[in-house]
Amino acid sequence: MNENLFASFITPMMFGLPLVTLIVLFPSLLFPTSNRLVNNRLISLQQWMLQLVSKQMMSIHNTKGQTWALMLMSLILFIGSTNLLGLLPHSFTPTTQLSMNLGMAIPLWAGAVITGFRNKTKASLAHFLPQGTPTPLIPMLVIIETISLLIQPVALAVRLTANITAGHLLIHLIGGATLALMSINTTTALITFIILILLTVLEFAVAMIQAYVFTLLVSLYLHDNT
Repeated sequence: MNENLFASFITPMMFGLPLVTLIVLFPSLLFPTSNRLVNNRLISLQQWMLQLVSKQMMSIHNTKGQTWALMLMSLILFIGSTNLLGLLPHSFTPTTQLSMNLGMAIPLWAGAVITGFRNKTKASLAHFLPQGTPTPLIPMLVIIETISLLIQPVALAVRLTANITAGHLLIHLIGGATLALMSINTTTALITFIILILLTVLEFAVAMIQAYVFTLLVSLYLHDNT
């Protein structure tokens, strides 16, 4: 109970070198490809889920927006698999690092915004000043809209980081409480253990939902700029 709550969020090292690169590349091994004429059940389920998500996410986009389909599907697979692997004991979750989430959010957001300024310059600039704005409020509204635009990638990264970190901390705290209560009150320890199991199931759902929300928001930013 006295160990550091944030010890599991420290970047693992081996021989003085960070292992983040290997950890980030590992989820790609979990999605095999098949050259067979008839796929097995795992690959068929994987392809069915990808088609379902891509159809739902890409239905709002025009032709230019649909060119981002491969990137968005790769993004949701990477975040979802990384979040799920982080729920394994003694594992490290890269998506608990704000720097990594910002590294994903900022380039995607910047790409969507630059695409908007290239293809819809007038419409993109019009977002900074709504029609019918009183003249005295123009400078203030331009500043507010600029800040709201620049804060979008930060909100993306902070949302993902906060949700994943909070879930891991709750599991850590309740797991420690369960171990401490086993020698004090078995009944209370059993109730706490049931809560821990339910929380773990909830965290599996949160891991997938946060991957979907992150990708969906990037998709919506792209839709507004194409």
